[in-house]
Amino acid sequence: MESTLKGIRGSDAPCVLDLDDAATVAGGVEDTYGEDRATEEQLVTPWTVSVASGYNLLRDPRYNKGLAFTERERETHYLRGLLPPAIVSQELQERKIMNNIRQYQLPLQRYMALMDLQEGNERLFYKLLIDNVEELLPIVYTPTVGEACQKYGSIFSRPQGLYISLKEKGKILEVLKNWPERSIQVIVVTDGERILGLGDLGCQGMGIPVGKLSLYTALGGVRPSACLPITLDVGTNNEELLNDEFYIGLRQRRATGQEYTDFLQEFMSAVKQNYGEKVLIQFEDFANHNAFDLLARYGTTHLVFNDDIQGTASVVLAGLIAAQTLLGGSLADHTYLFLGAGEAGTGIAELIALEISRQTKAPIEECRKKIWLVDSKGLIVSTRKESLQHFKKPWAHEHKPLSNLLDAVNAIKPTVLIGTSGKGQTFTKDVVEAISSFNERPIILALSNPTSQSECTAEQAYTWSKGQAVFATGSPFDPVEYNGKIHVPGQANNAYIFPGFGLGVVMSGAIRVHDDMLLAASEALAQQVTEENFEKGLIYPPFSNIRKISAHIAASVAAKAYELGLASRRPRPKDLVKYAESCMYSPIYRNYR
Repeated sequence: MESTLKGIRGSDAPCVLDLDDAATVAGGVEDTYGEDRATEEQLVTPWTVSVASGYNLLRDPRYNKGLAFTERERETHYLRGLLPPAIVSQELQERKIMNNIRQYQLPLQRYMALMDLQEGNERLFYKLLIDNVEELLPIVYTPTVGEACQKYGSIFSRPQGLYISLKEKGKILEVLKNWPERSIQVIVVTDGERILGLGDLGCQGMGIPVGKLSLYTALGGVRPSACLPITLDVGTNNEELLNDEFYIGLRQRRATGQEYTDFLQEFMSAVKQNYGEKVLIQFEDFANHNAFDLLARYGTTHLVFNDDIQGTASVVLAGLIAAQTLLGGSLADHTYLFLGAGEAGTGIAELIALEISRQTKAPIEECRKKIWLVDSKGLIVSTRKESLQHFKKPWAHEHKPLSNLLDAVNAIKPTVLIGTSGKGQTFTKDVVEAISSFNERPIILALSNPTSQSECTAEQAYTWSKGQAVFATGSPFDPVEYNGKIHVPGQANNAYIFPGFGLGVVMSGAIRVHDDMLLAASEALAQQVTEENFEKGLIYPPFSNIRKISAHIAASVAAKAYELGLASRRPRPKDLVKYAESCMYSPIYRNYR
C-alpha cells in the first residue's frame, strides 16, 4: 500500500519510515485522575471542573450511576431527595435497559435509546455494549447507523462531537479548543461525502465517527474521554438534503479543489498543534478521489489511518489467511476477482499483494497479476490505463476488454470473488453458479454495507453454490440451512480490526502507521479462529470474544511498531498482550470518595 501512496506523493517524497528525530520524542496521554490505573475497588474522585455533586453529578454521563449510588455516596455528594430510595446494582440496571431495548420494534428506535443512554450514563452504555456485543453491534454500527445518518437531522437532539464547517476557516484551532477534553488519543473524522454505500450525507455523516469511537472504547478499550468524533462540513451535493428543512449542515454545494485542500490542511495542522504528534486520526467515509490523496499527503507527517482503505483491507486479508487453514494451500495459490475498484477494493487488493509478496519473496508487481478488478466500465485492463484514476492503474493487466462481471468470472476463473461495489444484488445467480462450477469451495465475500447494499445474501450464496461457498459479508446475516446442514456466514466487519489496531498504536506511542502493522493485525486476527469456528465454515471468530481478540491484535501491532522504530513509549512492556489488557477501559462503576 505504501508503494501505491508513494506513487501518488512522487518518487522523491519521504516514506513512513523517513522520520525526523524530533518526531519521536515526548508526548503521550496522561490518565490525569487515575481512573484507568485505579482498580475497580479503589475510590476515585468525580472531577469535572470541580468535584461533581448533587444535580450536576446526575447530569454528568461520565460519573452518573443512576440508582446505583450507595447510601454513603448519596450523603457525601448531596444526592438525598434527588433519587428514589432504592439502590440497585449495575447488573440489574443492565438487565432492565436490555429488556426495554428489546421491546422496540424498529432498529432506529433501539439506536436512539442507546444514544440517549450514552449521553446519560456512559459506563452503563459501555457495559451494555460489551456484554451484548453481538446483539447491539448491528444497532450502534452497520447497518442501523446508516439509517441513523440518513435521518440524523430529524433525530438530532444533542451534539456528540465537533462540527467544523467552512464558516470556521481560519479558526479551526480555536474550535478544537472548545472541546472540553484535552487528552485526546483517537480522532475519527469524516466529511460525509461517501457514507457506507449511501452516498453524500453531508453533515449528517456524524453518526459514523460517533459509532466508530463507541467501538474503539467497547471493543478496543480506549477511554471514552480520549476519543473525539469530528465532522468537517464542506457542504453537500445531495439535493434532497439541501431542500430538507431539518438538515443540520451548511446549505451549499461541496467545496472542491484548492478551497477543500486548504481547509483540510488547516484542520490537520491544528490537530497536531493542539493534541501533539501521537493522536491517531482516522479518516472515515471520504470519497475515493479524496481518500487516497489525504492518506498519501499526511501519511508521512501525521499518525493517520483510513479504515475504508486499510481497515477493510486488513480484516479481509485476515479472513483469507484463515480460509487457507480451512481449505489448505496459500494465498499465492488463488486468483482474485473484485467487483468494485474504489478505496475499499484497491486497498484490499494491495494488502493481499503485499502479503503474497512477503510470503513468496516475489516482487509486488508480479503478485498484483493474480488480482483482477471490475469497475463500472468493466474489467480493468491495460488498454484502459490512460483513462484510469491513479489508484486503479496498478491493476490494469493485459486482457481483452470485458464489460460485465459474469464475463469476467468466466474468463478469469477466480477462486476468490470479493464485492466492494456498494451496489446490492450484483452477485447474481449466474455469477455464483459460474464460480462454483470450477471451484470445489469458492470463497465469496459480499462486503458492501449496509445490508441492503450487500452484493448477495447468505441464503443466495449458499443456495446458488449448493452449499459449497466459503462465505462472509460486511453486514450481519442469519445462519442458513441447506440440505440439512447449518451454514453460519462470517462477518468481515472492520470492527474486528480498528479497535485493536488503535489500541496498539496508542499503547506503543506509535507516531506513524506502516503497512507491516496492518499485516500484523491481519495475522493476529486470523490466529484467533478456532477449529470449532472452522467446522461451522467460519473464517472469523465470534464477536463475543472481541476484547480478547483486540488485545492480541493490539499486542501484534505494538510489537511491529517497536520493531520498525515507530514506537515512542519506553521501555517496551515485556508482555504486550497483558499490557494491552491492562490499558483497556473498564465500564464497571467506581466508588466515589
